[in-house]
Amino acid sequence: MSDTPFGFGLPPEEPENGDEGKKKDPAGGGQGSGGQGGNPFGANPFGFGGVPGMGGPGGADNPFAAMFGSLNPNDLGAAFQQLGQMLSYEGGPVNWDMAKQIARQVVAQGTSDGVKDASVGPAEKSAVEEAVRLADLWLDEVTPLPSGAGTAVAWSRAEWVEATLPAWQQLVDPVAERVGAAMGDVLPEEMQAMAGPLIGMMRSMGGAMFGQQIGQAVGALAGEVVGSTDVGLPLGPAGRAALLPLNIEAFGKDLGVPSDEVRLYLALREAAHQRLFAHVPWLRAHLFGAVEGYARGIKVDTSKLEEAVGQLDPTHPEQLQEALQQGMFQPEDTPEQKAALARLETALALVEGWVDAVVHEAAKSRLTSADALRETLRRRRASGGPAEQTFATLIGLELRPRRLRDAARLWASLTDARGVDGRDALWEHPDMLPTATDLDDPDGFVHREHLDFSELDKMLGEAAEGRSGDGGPSGDGGASGDGDEGKGDGAK
Repeated sequence: MSDTPFGFGLPPEEPENGDEGKKKDPAGGGQGSGGQGGNPFGANPFGFGGVPGMGGPGGADNPFAAMFGSLNPNDLGAAFQQLGQMLSYEGGPVNWDMAKQIARQVVAQGTSDGVKDASVGPAEKSAVEEAVRLADLWLDEVTPLPSGAGTAVAWSRAEWVEATLPAWQQLVDPVAERVGAAMGDVLPEEMQAMAGPLIGMMRSMGGAMFGQQIGQAVGALAGEVVGSTDVGLPLGPAGRAALLPLNIEAFGKDLGVPSDEVRLYLALREAAHQRLFAHVPWLRAHLFGAVEGYARGIKVDTSKLEEAVGQLDPTHPEQLQEALQQGMFQPEDTPEQKAALARLETALALVEGWVDAVVHEAAKSRLTSADALRETLRRRRASGGPAEQTFATLIGLELRPRRLRDAARLWASLTDARGVDGRDALWEHPDMLPTATDLDDPDGFVHREHLDFSELDKMLGEAAEGRSGDGGPSGDGGASGDGDEGKGDGAK
């Protein structure tokens, strides 16, 4: 993570000046961080007293010298601009404009191996389109779900950031909202009545703080992902299969596998995800709803937050940021929270397990490297990259399918026992899917008789028509349909 808190750091094109600015006045805010006189912010709540360069005896008349060191006028102007953006923010729990700006800056810096982002050329676009088109042809033979990719696109890292931010907003906002409320609640009750403006400033800073951190994480993740579904969730626009040629090249660099095979295997995975999300209409809401349900049960570790707020000092704003980086979220140890986590982990495992099984079936006889690529992707999803671990700290949740191998074995067994049609028919309704218990006993699930919801709907419809023919209410059939829909919504 960056050590330039709240967006005070300079753009990546000028790291030398930025480093110089951060190293000036390392002990700047000593007196503002204590808890003097019962005030958690110290005798001077903004930490300006007794700081060299802050006015008064022996000090210059520049009240911001300790905050910005000896930055030159241009650097100081940029810092003030970002400070103004931070304090004037009045939107939701995350300053997403700042998040996008910082993510773009991180992308512009390039990855740790020195590879910088680049626009996608015509040849790369054509190669991605051809790979997705061929992948869809292969998938037609192993699943009855039709193609879900209306278009195939090749993205740069910056384009991935722009396209996926709306999905990240849906994932992060519920947790950030809880933190924003907690930042005001940690003040002593006697202070809350007269600290309205301060609480508002703190929440603005909280929105900027999350924007900074999310921007850093999204920018870092843009250097790792190879498509729009790498984390098991549909992050991009619906119906658009997307691959990142630059990252695919980096992914396959040391595998000893021809680049066209790597691209095609990853296209198979992206196209399989797109089929599932396009033709299982309840799945997208089910997954995001599971994330939101888990987030509602997360509690903020107020002791860490109180400590950070008690030391809040404009000369050392990184203190509050560091508290967030270290993680201040704890799952509620309740049956409801455990059930929410189990639902989410099972849903992620079922999606990734189905993709793993279907892609392997399509590729095993066509790509000599299919087994090696499968194992590489499994390990990659099981361990997660640095950016994925960052999100685990920020939102208190690891978006990883912990039981991917168990789920893949279950889907493969279902294919053997029921064929591809019987296997994929389970996606028709959330109540038909395997549970966490079924992953423990896949053979029991495979050979168990399941309710056929299509037959049930048919029986209800016939019964409704019979009642209508006997003079009963003509709306009975509609009521039956609504009841089934209600059951589906509840399962979500």
